[in-house]
Amino acid sequence: MNELVRKEPVSVVRDTEKRKEKLKTESSLWWMYLPGLVIITVFIIYPFINGIRLSFTNWNGFSQTYDWIGLQQYKRLLADPTTWLVIKNTLLYGIGSTIFQNIIGLLYALLLNQSIKMKAVTRTIVYLPVIISPIIMGYIWYFFFAYQGGALNDLLVFLGFEKINALGTPELNSWIIVFVNTYQFVGIAMIIYLAGLQSISKDYYEAAQLDGASALQQFKNITLPLLMPSITINVVLNIIGGLKLFDVIVALTGGGPGDASQSMSTFMYDLYFRRQDAGYAATQGVCMALIILVISLSALVYFKRKETEA
Repeated sequence: MNELVRKEPVSVVRDTEKRKEKLKTESSLWWMYLPGLVIITVFIIYPFINGIRLSFTNWNGFSQTYDWIGLQQYKRLLADPTTWLVIKNTLLYGIGSTIFQNIIGLLYALLLNQSIKMKAVTRTIVYLPVIISPIIMGYIWYFFFAYQGGALNDLLVFLGFEKINALGTPELNSWIIVFVNTYQFVGIAMIIYLAGLQSISKDYYEAAQLDGASALQQFKNITLPLLMPSITINVVLNIIGGLKLFDVIVALTGGGPGDASQSMSTFMYDLYFRRQDAGYAATQGVCMALIILVISLSALVYFKRKETEA
């Protein structure tokens, strides 16, 4: 009995020391977050807050002085027909690219998940465009679609057809931008889906085959539900990337003809640097941030709910 009485305080002391050591370790780890927090604050949080402040002014981007004009820029934004054109284009780039990247990326992943020859080579070729700068990728495709000297028109002339002004036609150039963005980043979707497919146990498919399930039924009832985490990641990443598309548009069309292919990013750049209308550019930036936030969070919540249902 006396031995138990003597041992109990020792165990309590040891537990207390372990908790102190754990708290000390955790507190020291918090210091490791500090550089990242400083970088995020300086380069993201502060510029965003400053952009909101400038959206209530008529600053031209260069003058030392400017006036506070309240909600005038936001009223101007709502009344500006170019704003709605730009928002429509932005949604097309974001949602269109997301749909095509996920469908094509999933098809590539399903193909590469099979026992086929040259899987590594195919995977490398599909992923290779990702490592190229978007501005360079845009110029590569510009020289394919260009009216004068473009490879597409040279081929059409050789075959006896008339040239087409693909990049100068508003009905075509927006879809060309979607195509180029999809072509460049479909490799990311493919890799994420391939990782998801390889994490699914083959036991599910063997059991389904014993029950007489067809390949389509297996895909619908096994593959898709178990791929929901991969779908969530891909959709959210693709939407954010597509909605803030900039480099490819600058290289391919420069936002033209006129403002026909502008996204909110390129329109904001144009307002600030060419039209010297920084206050209105900041308003467009706030609007773009809200659109990206609402759409990406809505997609995240929706697909997370699908994950739990699966």
